[in-house]
Amino acid sequence: MQVSGLSEEAGRRIVEARKQAPFADVHDLAHRAQLDRGDTARLAAADALAQLAGHRRAALWNVLGLDHGASRQAPLTAALPVAERQVELLPPTEGQNIVADYDATGLTLRRHPLAPLREQLDRMRLWTARRIADARHQQRVRTTGIVTCRQRPGTASGVTFVTLEDETGWINVVVWRATAERFRRELLGSTLLTVYGHIERVEAADCAVIHLIASRLVDHSALLGGLVVDSHDFR
Repeated sequence: MQVSGLSEEAGRRIVEARKQAPFADVHDLAHRAQLDRGDTARLAAADALAQLAGHRRAALWNVLGLDHGASRQAPLTAALPVAERQVELLPPTEGQNIVADYDATGLTLRRHPLAPLREQLDRMRLWTARRIADARHQQRVRTTGIVTCRQRPGTASGVTFVTLEDETGWINVVVWRATAERFRRELLGSTLLTVYGHIERVEAADCAVIHLIASRLVDHSALLGGLVVDSHDFR
């Protein structure tokens, strides 16, 4: 796992300490791997301490209780039991965990970010990529997806090609110059982009080439609850 902000040296110390013996708890990890509070907080934020402390919020609470200076300067007293009232924290929701995963590591091993939203998106009558793959030529559709790529080749006369991703696949969107100018803010600033348009379907011998020609763009990034996903933009 690539934890944002965690140094390579800290990672090496964790690996070496774990070779000697499994970690008993967060305090044991911090002490044996010589991690400061920032290191342990980054691990907790990345949900890397779940086996030692429970869910992400519980791990962060454990980190706040660490006294790194005392654990290094007074090893005789560090082993003494400390009476502390146990705080029961509610675990994060799936959506909150997904957002936190992207913040801490740039990816998630959980479900796709749109999967928890699918029921709401269905109520908005937004098609999945899988359904669009079966759409008819010239059929009017509306869909939404996380923007993974924007391209405006110099030879394309101002046409922008956008790739959207949902939990079922990818959607190729064509945005003509006039539409791009009208919805410039949505086109360039959306993480979750909703597209209204019609299908252009070209049948080949063994496959079909499908594009969604955009007529209207809507920024629905707020539905992601703060999730930020970098797209690959080419001009």
